[in-house]
Amino acid sequence: MGWVFLILAIVLEVTGTITMKFSHGFTRLLPTLVMFVMYGLSLTALTFAVKRIDLSLSYAIWAGVGTALVTAAGILWFQEPLNTSKLVSLALIIAGVVGLKLA
Repeated sequence: MGWVFLILAIVLEVTGTITMKFSHGFTRLLPTLVMFVMYGLSLTALTFAVKRIDLSLSYAIWAGVGTALVTAAGILWFQEPLNTSKLVSLALIIAGVVGLKLA
């Protein structure tokens, strides 16, 4: 069940971060409210996840996978540039998370 909470926490955090873009610096009410709700729910789900999964592993997965998914959303949805440096950096994040899982 801890992994279900962790996946939920990641999805909620990514949703909150993407919604942040739509809030236009807190100038649009609905996206701003959605962003705060998503972050609150994400941290709640992460709290339940760390009851069952080591803190170091769960936080690394939450942060690393969240970063990778937000980067992918930026590239695919917001047409942000993709370059070799971004790909290598994402690969290093994923390698780090895998390394923590195997440790």
